[in-house]
Formats: sequence, C-alpha cells, structure tokens
Amino acid sequence: MGEVIVITSGKGGVGKTTITANLSVSMAKKGKKILAIDTDIGLRNLDVVMGLENYITYNLVDVVEGNCRLNQAIIRDKTHSNLFLLPSAQTRDKDAVTPEQMCRLIEQLKENFDYVLIDCPAGIERGFQNAIAAANKAIVITTPEVSSVRDADRVIGLLEKNGISPLYLIVNRIRPDLIRKGDMMSKEDVSEILGIELIGYLNDDTDVVVATNRGTSLMDQNTKIKKSIISITEKLIGEPFSEKNAKKPNRFMKLIFSRGY
Repeated sequence: MGEVIVITSGKGGVGKTTITANLSVSMAKKGKKILAIDTDIGLRNLDVVMGLENYITYNLVDVVEGNCRLNQAIIRDKTHSNLFLLPSAQTRDKDAVTPEQMCRLIEQLKENFDYVLIDCPAGIERGFQNAIAAANKAIVITTPEVSSVRDADRVIGLLEKNGISPLYLIVNRIRPDLIRKGDMMSKEDVSEILGIELIGYLNDDTDVVVATNRGTSLMDQNTKIKKSIISITEKLIGEPFSEKNAKKPNRFMKLIFSRGY
C-alpha cells in the first residue's frame, strides 16, 4: 500500500510544483514507483515542468466523470519508466471534483504505486480540500518571506485540523548572502516560527528557472540543487525521522503568525 504525500504551500509562486516534479524524479531514481498528481484544476502546470504537456489525452476530471479508464489518463514519464503523471484538467472549474471523489480515486492508486505525490493548488479553497483529502503526510513549502511564512502557518493549522501527520517543511529560495546581512530569515528561523520538522532547504538557483522553462529535471543534470533534493528524498523514503521537540514560536511570532482556525 503506497504512501500519499500532499505538497502544499498556501501562497502561490514559492516553487511547489517544481519541487513536486523533481522530488518525483528523485524518488523514481531510488527505485520507487511514483505517481505525481496535479490537482490544480484550470491552472495545471505540473505537466509542463515534467515536459509531458504534449502527451496528455485525458485528465483527472475525465477519470472522475467516467469519460475514460484510469490507465488511459496516467502518463508514463519519457525518461524514467517508474514515474507517472496524472494531469489536471485545463478548462474545467475547481468544483468539478469533490474531496470524496479524490479519496476514492487515491484508494485505487495506492495499490499500484509506492508513493503518490499530490501537487496542491495555491490557496485554501476547494482545490486545497481535494488535494489533502486522502493524504497521510504533508510537505509544506515556503520561502523565507513574511507573507509566505504567514500563509504556510495558516496551511499548517488546516492540515493539523484535518488530522494529517507528520508534517514536514521545505524552505525554498534561500539566499545565504542576505541571511548574513540580516536581510532574510534563515531556514532555522522559519522552522522555529512554524514549529514543524525541517526536512530540507533549497538555495535560490538560476538552474531551476532554466530547467523549468525547458521541461527538464534538475535530477538529470549536474546542478547544485540536486544534492539538496536527494537529501530530502532519502529522508522521505529512508529511516523514520528521529523524534524532535519542535520549537514553539515566541509570543511575538504567535501574534504575527496566528493560525486562527
């Protein structure tokens, strides 16, 4: 029975889809059978980042509505034989799929894959509810900016309310030069504010932009960020995390980043 991991952020534009795509490739390279699902109905992008946009015939909504069989909508990656994509619909409304339908679909998929990675749309409305409905773990992506961290804090509260555990944190677009000057929060600062396990971080890197535009994986190139993604992958599929007492935000941070759910 496969594990279902939702990758979410709250705020858009933090690199969530790019991280989902490259984690999928990295896990596949470790010998795992991986399915990546794009749940952003109407604004799909995971297919583009994975370089599979020209191979789509059917999509997630087609499967739910019975317009095709499940195996007709799932696309095998052109480079990695044990990596697959279930794309989202590009011209439908987010209400086309319900959380209950997602749960039934994921139950079928878990039987055939080691890991199902769900690329969650930005925001906390129906798309978010669909994406988290069947997840048993979550990775929260944020950048070290106040607005991004605040949105991540809100999402963490909703994930906890829905009983999803464990929750892991990835801090993206770290700039060591700005941290040294005191102009950017460090990954430790962000982890302390949010109070969940820091599974990894990614430095700001122009290679990401180039790879995304080309629809190629960072894991198939000699990039600096590749080592960071491999480290995150090994933590996800390897031995369980050692239990750590997450630091709690201080009173000032609680006032700023109140989950308020």
